[in-house]
Amino acid sequence: MTLPAPTYDLVILLDPQAEPDARAKIVADTRSTVEGQGELLRHDEWGERPLTYPIDKRASAEYHLLQFHAGTPELLSGLDRTLRITDGVLRFRIVKLKPGVPEAPNMGAAGRPDTETAAPSSPSESAPSQPEAAPAAEVPAEEAPVAEAPATEAPVAEPPAADAPVAESAPEAALAEPA
Repeated sequence: MTLPAPTYDLVILLDPQAEPDARAKIVADTRSTVEGQGELLRHDEWGERPLTYPIDKRASAEYHLLQFHAGTPELLSGLDRTLRITDGVLRFRIVKLKPGVPEAPNMGAAGRPDTETAAPSSPSESAPSQPEAAPAAEVPAEEAPVAEAPATEAPVAEPPAADAPVAESAPEAALAEPA
């Protein structure tokens, strides 16, 4: 019995300041490479999103997710080489998915995963499943929970006196806990 070809995720971050035609060509070339040597399962355009940290002085990138089956190992090495040297690609990542991994969310242009159900039409339908905690002003003092300190609490160290000498050569000793 032959095992099915492994599934891979390819996430590409494109430079939003590059020409739109250049970005479209990068995506089209990547798609054609995947389709030529494997099987393209899906291509999601996640649009332009802010980056967590700047990359090449860019604060945002255009995100694309491609999921595919690789027919040959040469496909992965070819994609890696091509995307490394292509101008306009800020970052990319190829990840082999384990069997049973859930399907990727549909990020769309809204920035959040789409849900399977329709949006609630009234506020009562959108109530959270967990009961809401009452505001602190409404809870009587007799019923308010009191957090108690554990019985085996470590003693609190006294701060040094203002005229006490400070040890400068042993910072490790200041980090050690008392025995």
